[in-house]
Amino acid sequence: MLVSLVIPVYNEIPTLAELLRRCVAVDFPKELVLIDDCSKDGSREFLRQLQEQGVGLLGGTPRNRNEVRVLFQEKNQGKGAALRRGFTESTGDIIIVQDADLEYDPRDIPNVIQPIIDGVADVVFGSRFTGTPRRVLYYWHTVLNNVLTTLSNMTSGLNLTDMETCYKAFRAEVLRSVQVEEDRFGFEPEITAKVARGRWRVFEVPISYHGRTYEEGKKIGWKDGVRALYAIAKYSVKR
Repeated sequence: MLVSLVIPVYNEIPTLAELLRRCVAVDFPKELVLIDDCSKDGSREFLRQLQEQGVGLLGGTPRNRNEVRVLFQEKNQGKGAALRRGFTESTGDIIIVQDADLEYDPRDIPNVIQPIIDGVADVVFGSRFTGTPRRVLYYWHTVLNNVLTTLSNMTSGLNLTDMETCYKAFRAEVLRSVQVEEDRFGFEPEITAKVARGRWRVFEVPISYHGRTYEEGKKIGWKDGVRALYAIAKYSVKR
């Protein structure tokens, strides 16, 4: 099976090359679908080089099949908009979201996609809160995540432990049945509600988490939490 890693990029030059080296070093056939959201820090120029030179630009030891597709947004629109375009352009049998920072370890991807490969799941969420190593950071972020996950579960009927996780993997057929509407971080509760509405088989597996601070480039803020609350209400009503 070909796995599409859909990677939205916005001002991630400090971590981008290392993240991609880690991606291509994991041993499964994959395509990297990178969507630059009008970066201003050199990420866009680096991706143009990658587009021209391929994974040889990264160094390291690529494993298995590694295809690279680079897409450029004409204006900054947000993570959800970048994912919407990336999903449309992906050709893999399995599609997974990968952030361009180093918070999520690509070595966890084989475990995340295994239930889909085994034929028992259509969608898999990677959970940061089920016993694997994670960096200890912001208490109130954890509280908010728990609140959002609980509200999402109450309205979707699922029993997830980490609705806001980056690592969400889908059989390609699932995403072909869904129209992503949210342009920013409201994508997370939106896609969760729509997966529940479609009655797809959902699994959750443990993943590691290496969170970063705002000084290290973390972007999500309180406004995104408010939008997530709105998205939970909006898509539960639509359900």
